Amino acid sequence: MNTRSEVSAFSVVTWGRGPLRPTAAPRRPAGRRELVGRGEELRLLRAFVRDAATHGATRVVSADPGAGKSELLAAGVELASAAGTGVLRCAGSRDGAAGELSGLAQILWPLLGSARVPPGDRDLSALETLLVGGAPGPHERAALPYTVLRVLESVSAARPLLIAVDDWDALDAASAEVLAFVARRTAGHRLGLLLTTRPHTRRTPLTGLPALPLRPLTPAESAALLAARRPGHDPHTLRDLMASAAGNPLALLELPTWTEARVPWLPPSSSRLAAALAPGADRLPAATRDLLLVAALHPTADLTLLLAAAARLQGGAPDVAALEPAERQGLVVLDGVRLVFSHPAGAGAVVRGTGARRCRSAHAALAAELAEGSVRQLWHLSQAAEGTDAELAARAEDAHRLALRQDDPALALRLLRRAADLHGRPEDRGRCLLRAAQLAGDVGWGRTARALARRALAHPLGPLGSLYARTVTRAGTPAARLPAEPAGWPAPVGDAEIDSALELAGSTAPAVAADTRRADALLAYLDALPPRTAHDPRLLHAMATAAPVRRAGTVLARLPAAGRPDNVALRDLERLGEAALRSGDPLRALELHRQAERRCHFHDLPARLPVVLLRQGLAHLVTGDWGQAGTAFRRCGEHAGEQGLTGEATAAELLAGLTRALRTGTVPAPADAHAVEAARPSVSAIKEIIAVGTGWAQVESGDAAAGHATLARLLADPGRCTAVLFALVPFAEAAGAVHAAEPARARLRLLARELGPQRAPLVSVALAVAETVLADDEDAGAHFERALALGVDQHPFLEASLRLAHGRRLRRWHEFTDSRVTLRQAAATFTMMGADARVTRITEELRASGERADTVTAGTPRADGTGGAAGVLSSQELRIARLAARGLSNRQIGAELGLSPRTIGAYLYRIFPRLGVTARAQLAGVLGADGRPPA
Repeated sequence: MNTRSEVSAFSVVTWGRGPLRPTAAPRRPAGRRELVGRGEELRLLRAFVRDAATHGATRVVSADPGAGKSELLAAGVELASAAGTGVLRCAGSRDGAAGELSGLAQILWPLLGSARVPPGDRDLSALETLLVGGAPGPHERAALPYTVLRVLESVSAARPLLIAVDDWDALDAASAEVLAFVARRTAGHRLGLLLTTRPHTRRTPLTGLPALPLRPLTPAESAALLAARRPGHDPHTLRDLMASAAGNPLALLELPTWTEARVPWLPPSSSRLAAALAPGADRLPAATRDLLLVAALHPTADLTLLLAAAARLQGGAPDVAALEPAERQGLVVLDGVRLVFSHPAGAGAVVRGTGARRCRSAHAALAAELAEGSVRQLWHLSQAAEGTDAELAARAEDAHRLALRQDDPALALRLLRRAADLHGRPEDRGRCLLRAAQLAGDVGWGRTARALARRALAHPLGPLGSLYARTVTRAGTPAARLPAEPAGWPAPVGDAEIDSALELAGSTAPAVAADTRRADALLAYLDALPPRTAHDPRLLHAMATAAPVRRAGTVLARLPAAGRPDNVALRDLERLGEAALRSGDPLRALELHRQAERRCHFHDLPARLPVVLLRQGLAHLVTGDWGQAGTAFRRCGEHAGEQGLTGEATAAELLAGLTRALRTGTVPAPADAHAVEAARPSVSAIKEIIAVGTGWAQVESGDAAAGHATLARLLADPGRCTAVLFALVPFAEAAGAVHAAEPARARLRLLARELGPQRAPLVSVALAVAETVLADDEDAGAHFERALALGVDQHPFLEASLRLAHGRRLRRWHEFTDSRVTLRQAAATFTMMGADARVTRITEELRASGERADTVTAGTPRADGTGGAAGVLSSQELRIARLAARGLSNRQIGAELGLSPRTIGAYLYRIFPRLGVTARAQLAGVLGADGRPPA
């Protein structure tokens, strides 16, 4: 009887009219949470339950620990019970305590004495004797699978039956073999077997059985699960959780955030996660556990360094044989010279429970093997230290700057927090905590920044440091206001206070940008800062945010020269790029953001890539390079989706739609208000950009009256909507079309006076082109020459617009030959930049000037719907690509097509990314050896 009670406690049985549950059986609570991201799996599960109840079926759910196998199994049990199917369950045990036949006992014991089984059934009686008697003999073992199969077939004949087996790979060997035998023989009976198991098990009897795949959750599904079960985290904390969990539901729900890290540092984990991802890790040999410990503390180290550190920790010689037990259990794999945990959260799971003394010793062993003075060595030294150590604290504080230059803000933040603990003086602790709060806020860890700022306020801080800390603690709260106006800020004294002043200015600039008086006070304060801060990216970004029009010249003059920002941190590169774009130099912004993209790839920072690509797309958008803008927004959306960054993904989707409208000359549908709000944290001026883009798209669509009205309204206050300064040419074109040239000329003259000498060079060129578009015939020549003298050839879209206006004027003057040449030049540029609607308008102009139809359409985009290169390139681009694929130089291609070598180079510059190539030699592989797309 004791045996029966012990076995039944593991069974959840639905049998007969109602649940026949033993006293100790666990009851699943009502209202079980919906399985997030498992819609397809549940659909397949329903089909399996139907098939099993009709003619028998088997499904194996094989997935990594924590993937949700047990939850899916429970869902299958509920579906079967609701359909009237009887359910018998069993579960394996990973603690090594499972007795022989314990799995079968869990399944079969509820059948003993059941009214559904005929009394005196010989097979069932034999099984009862065997289960009570203990281990079977050789003859009984051979007959056992057939006996179990006959019993289950007999039961399923009266009512459909589902056998639900959780953790098949952890069952005792005899039970696992019998169930694998039955699983292959369910056909023709109303019997179903649903088994869960971990992959890469040493047992193979399930090979070849039908599988029910259980994939990792996508980033969007991971974000939905966290929002439902762990709400309240800031976006960057969510991103870090999703990166560590890698789509594993249990890891998503159990992983502590890194802000909860202990000292000495260990990778975060929980008891449930450790039990799932690393069962039995505590029973590994001591040498193996030490090797795994140092690997978890330094996951990027090569195996040689880890073996040396583990040997130092043990006081012996390096021994690669220590790796074998961990590999056998599937905890780690050797990837070249690196030791990689099988799951990103596995490092914390393997070392959970390690004592503080052993952990400090492991940090010290790693520090002894690392280069003297390196960031990593100082990090491990700081973790190995106990109590206070002013010298080590100062070294760790200095090392955080090197970590930032290496684009590792998380490590820099940890160094600052540890330096605060190691410092003995309260003012030193306050300084480190405040700098850590500044850094956390800068990279988007809002909750961490607020917590650190509150800790910093408990220590002595300077006046500006206190102001900044109070500003951070109030961030994100309703009706948050500045603790003090910029006019009342004290002058900074010392480096720490200067840092606080710059951070305070950066956080204040968006709040004062709409108020000229307060913005002027902030600008005056920035101007009074020490001269060495004049080129600081934080100062330039704050200045460009507070007064992008009035301080454009100052900001652009202080930007570093091309090629100089190699040693600038990634976040500062982003600041400089944003400052350049806000101040009206999108080409410089594009160059800076391309450097930032290369930095992201070099340092493997996928989470920063969407933001960088979004800024690149904006720079392309405002310069009229809509083909490249569309590509950048598409890439941004793809990477943001992979990283679960919903704000960047939403912004990319909105801006991609706006770009398509500009390209094709269609008016975009009104943007969803919720989507605009979701995108605002990623693009603060998203609403203004959409407003300007809509007005511009109205002009491109031919609705000049609507476009003129929209852009004229926005130009009434360019200080509030600086994006409209990039749309001066379409404004002029629309004004000319609706016969409002004179008021438009007056508005442009007033704008030029308002902007003054501080305006960006691009704005000056746009003003000159717009004035040329609106000029009377007698003044057109002078305006045309003035625009050329200002360097319009550096801005292809503006140059093409200038030639379009000049070509139209030449046609009205009946100078048809010169008109056609000028219009063809404009069409070639617009084709390269993806301005399809403008090419169509030029086509009409060329026809009106007597151009042949086949010549007119040579540069227009193809719309035949074919795939490959023909689907993404215009006829002219495809022709150039084919000639280049044959090995012709730019000069040879230009001679054949009547274009300059420089124009051919510009064409190829835009063709390469659309075809996914980076060199001419790759064109043949994409288009085919003969220059035509391969079949």
